[in-house]
Amino acid sequence: MPTAIIMGITGQDGSYLAELLLSKGYKVVGVARRASTVTYERIEHLLDKISVVQGDLTDQGSLIALLEEHKPTEVYNLAAQSFVPTSWNQPALTGDVTALGVTRLLEAIRYVDPKIRFYQASSSEMFGKVLEVPQRETTPFYPRSPYGVAKVYGHYITVNYRESFNLFAVSGILFNHESPRRGLEFVTRKISDAVAKIKLGLARELRLGNLESQRDWGFAGDYVDAMWRMLQQDQPDNFVIGTGQTHSVQEFCEIAFGRVGLDYKDHVIVDERYYRPAEVDLLISDSSKAGKILGWEPQVEFKQLVEMMVDSDLKRLSAKVA
Repeated sequence: MPTAIIMGITGQDGSYLAELLLSKGYKVVGVARRASTVTYERIEHLLDKISVVQGDLTDQGSLIALLEEHKPTEVYNLAAQSFVPTSWNQPALTGDVTALGVTRLLEAIRYVDPKIRFYQASSSEMFGKVLEVPQRETTPFYPRSPYGVAKVYGHYITVNYRESFNLFAVSGILFNHESPRRGLEFVTRKISDAVAKIKLGLARELRLGNLESQRDWGFAGDYVDAMWRMLQQDQPDNFVIGTGQTHSVQEFCEIAFGRVGLDYKDHVIVDERYYRPAEVDLLISDSSKAGKILGWEPQVEFKQLVEMMVDSDLKRLSAKVA
């Protein structure tokens, strides 16, 4: 039975990846930071099937101990300070976790067992002020936030350890991927949650930043499958993962409000407080390499994704109101 360690198992991607690996017969060990409040909401239904242990990307010793104890065949690094606006408020912390944390984990693998296969969660935010449309594996990076900069470091240190120490280390450059398990601070979930509240009479308005901002949005459940496929190849490599389609925040609002029979114009207020210091206007992927080599294709379409999120929040909030 192969053993996988998932750093950041309590997050959106970690929960979907854990489900996928369990379905493939893996022993799954999830790593979460020590916290005074337990946030296992996304993996509550899995707790009797997985092990959850404490570890921290800022603590080298905890990472070495983790690998020595559990002897994984695969390690997925999904842990990060992953919210772009927070990276402006806490840039040094973002760098320590999202950038240097990758180095600590790679060093632990090199020290304990260089045969461990390693997945690094890179991000389309690395492209930032895009120099090429669409963005592919060879597109130059131009990050526009401390988060994007930290992810570029994590990406290149992964490549560096692969080339310098012959580690099986891959980097998945994932474009925006959403789900009903997305954190409430992210714009997609902020919208679906607000739509449900407004429909149920629990709120009247939704304040957002730049409605023209465009993203390549896919379903997180599809994207974790790509992560797994990357670690099953003969050779480690980098792969862009996305839908190849772009949609604006306004389009997301139109579909989300339309799902419950409302017009977004009656409820959405543009608030300049939610604009980024440096905006990323257009991200769109070319994931043809992943299609060709990994045999991966997205399964859930944009409209289906938005409606899935709205339906989920409506169900969740209706149960609380009842």
